[in-house]
Amino acid sequence: MNKHKFIQALLKKLGGKFSTALGISLKDSDSEEVFKWFLASILFGTRISEKIAVNTYKEFEKRKALSLDTILKTGWDGLVQILDGGGYVRYDFKTATKLLEIMQDLREEYNGNLNQLHKEAKDPKDLEKKLKCLGKGIGEITANIFLRELREVWEKAEPYPSDLVVLACKKSGLISPAISSKKEILEELKSLWQKYKIKEKDFADFEAALLRLGKDYYRKGKAPPF
Repeated sequence: MNKHKFIQALLKKLGGKFSTALGISLKDSDSEEVFKWFLASILFGTRISEKIAVNTYKEFEKRKALSLDTILKTGWDGLVQILDGGGYVRYDFKTATKLLEIMQDLREEYNGNLNQLHKEAKDPKDLEKKLKCLGKGIGEITANIFLRELREVWEKAEPYPSDLVVLACKKSGLISPAISSKKEILEELKSLWQKYKIKEKDFADFEAALLRLGKDYYRKGKAPPF
């Protein structure tokens, strides 16, 4: 395998960061932008299609409910309407309740500022723990989605690759099947990126593209043609 060409094709065909696709800029760790990505990550973290998650985020955007205060002011009924408007019908009641609990905890514990949460975290593990302690709705998947795209922004954002990223790496032959631990896989992927990095992209873009490839393997049993 020509790994350089593979990485180029991967990013060209499948795209980079989900946050960028949503018009969210995380590069300067602006609190408002980080919060927007946090909201999007919660939507992506449920067993629902990427299309519906994107449509629902756009509905929040259209209703101007992209901050902690506006979400709390919208209330449970208003959130259900937004979620239904985006097609998030299957999880609308549960997600509305979850969002309100998370926002209340974020306000009480960190003055509504996710950058403050990061600042108070001792290390990557503590950062993940603090995220998961917000309300009852932040699980392993949501925390991983959120932190994955903040690797280049928050120094303590260092989640291991998700199962779908691991699947993509193994099925495509990008890394050796002998490498088993997620820690080793992350190190190998970082090494590959340093060697074959693509201009105007970063490691989080590479990882997001691998995630999409992993989804394709999971659903279809094969990779899309490059």
